Amino acid sequence: MHGDSSTAPPRGRTRRGRRRGIVRRIAVRLAGERGAATAEYAVATMAAVGFAGLLVIILRGDEVRGILTDLVRNALTVG
Repeated sequence: MHGDSSTAPPRGRTRRGRRRGIVRRIAVRLAGERGAATAEYAVATMAAVGFAGLLVIILRGDEVRGILTDLVRNALTVG
C-alpha cells in the first residue's frame, strides 16, 4: 500500500533520525561558542604584551640596570 504510515517508523525515530537530531542539538549549542577560543587567545596576548611593556619600563631604570650589570660581572668573575 502506498502511503501506509502504520508500518513506517515515525519521523525522527530511526537511528539515522536520532543521530541527526543529536548532531543538530550539539551544533546549536556549540554555535554560541564560535570564536570563543580566538577571543581567549586575544586576551592572553594582550596580557602578555602589557606584562612585557611593564618589564621594559622596569628594566630601563638605572637602579635595575646597575643590579643586572653587577650580577653579570659577578657571574663572569673567575675565582
